[in-house]
Amino acid sequence: MKFEELKLQGAYIVDLQPLYDERGFFAWAYCSQEFQALGMVSKVVQTNLSTNPVKGTLRGLHYQLAPYQETKFVRCIRGSLYDVIIDLRSASPTYLEWVGVALTAYNYRGLFVPRDFAHGFITLEDNTEAFYMVSQFYTPGAESGIRWNDPMMHIEWPLEPAVISDKDASWPDYQNVLCTICNTVN
Repeated sequence: MKFEELKLQGAYIVDLQPLYDERGFFAWAYCSQEFQALGMVSKVVQTNLSTNPVKGTLRGLHYQLAPYQETKFVRCIRGSLYDVIIDLRSASPTYLEWVGVALTAYNYRGLFVPRDFAHGFITLEDNTEAFYMVSQFYTPGAESGIRWNDPMMHIEWPLEPAVISDKDASWPDYQNVLCTICNTVN
């Protein structure tokens, strides 16, 4: 596998290094030793599959609260999607910065999402499927999110959502999350 670190420290695009022959190709899609060598959490406790029949389906922006933060390793296994991550680590030099990456069934790219990042995607074609491995079990009481079009983030989505759940459409702006945290601490 070939790892390319993004501008958000700890986030990586992971490309395959295929070996071709008359049958097609063979490649490692995941290797815990290679992930660990780069300091990436390699413990996988759950895998998720997301099917999306309609182009423009938006999912996210999701994250889990402490102590249930999770890392994710995401691949598009059918169709194509635009995957967005936001650095929510307050001590990070890239705090509140975002990156978007095109993941397709044709480019075989994967995206490693560190803990304390928000994550979401929009499908770029009908019948898109995403497969991702996570380091933490889904914990409903720790689930949180940021509104997909939060003006503070300035995310440049490639298209307007055609389908979005009520839950994802109603996540608060991150500024409201910060105000809630400040009021709780004070």
